[in-house]
Amino acid sequence: MMKPSWFYEPHIFSSPVYTLLLTSIQYLCRMANQPSNKAPNTGIRLNKFIANAGVCSRREADTLIAAGKIKVNGKTVTEMGFKVMSGNEVTYKDKVLKGEKLVYVLLNKPRDFITTTHDPQGRKTVMDLVKTAADERIFPVGRLDRNTTGLLLLTNDGALTKVLSHPSFNVKKIYKATLDKPLTKADFAALQQGFELEDGPVTLDDIAYTSANGKEIGVEIHLGRNRIVRRMFEHFGYEVKQLDRVVFAGLTKKDLPRGKWRYLSPKEIGLLKKMNSAKAKKLS
Repeated sequence: MMKPSWFYEPHIFSSPVYTLLLTSIQYLCRMANQPSNKAPNTGIRLNKFIANAGVCSRREADTLIAAGKIKVNGKTVTEMGFKVMSGNEVTYKDKVLKGEKLVYVLLNKPRDFITTTHDPQGRKTVMDLVKTAADERIFPVGRLDRNTTGLLLLTNDGALTKVLSHPSFNVKKIYKATLDKPLTKADFAALQQGFELEDGPVTLDDIAYTSANGKEIGVEIHLGRNRIVRRMFEHFGYEVKQLDRVVFAGLTKKDLPRGKWRYLSPKEIGLLKKMNSAKAKKLS
């Protein structure tokens, strides 16, 4: 292959132009081979950001945007499809929203685990059971006693946690209690009718025998007071040997073994979001 005539002229290779050109080519080659650790900041749609922050669903977020109730960096945004970039500040009702990925974990809690994020005494906590569930920091919704088993929801959705924990929400909870002796018909009727404890009246949503020996009782209750199920049976002279929460906010233990966890399905999350939105409107 013939080379161009200038190839044989040594002064070309010593010129400043050639040196600059060669340096530029070497730099570009190094950059091309350099692995990139940063993904391009393409942003996230505003309605998705709002939904991820736990305010409401995407569809409801569109309504808030259209109504001019959302601000980005201090300016009202009504544009559908607007994208939030890294570093942008999104506010709703003068509160800064955090658009991290929302995680919903359902745990079938075993005995001898404390419902807390940290125990100073070093005892086992529910967080030990879900430590591989999420990179995000999740928290228990409500609590179960150390020796109470059953359903416990953990999430980083603060808005939902607030609503599910609110006394007026009347979240449905069903427990299976195993007593030290059969529950008499008279005490069953008294429990069914309603009674008074030291911290106020107690009204059960439902109660039923679940075994022939009369020791296993199903209780549906919406009150969230401390140790309420154990205390109500103690009030009538019974000791609760085992207590298991089998339903919480419409969620069940189906296909969830003791000590195991699972993510909520999109359908379950959608139902909780609906409950959240309805209650949030009532509380606002």
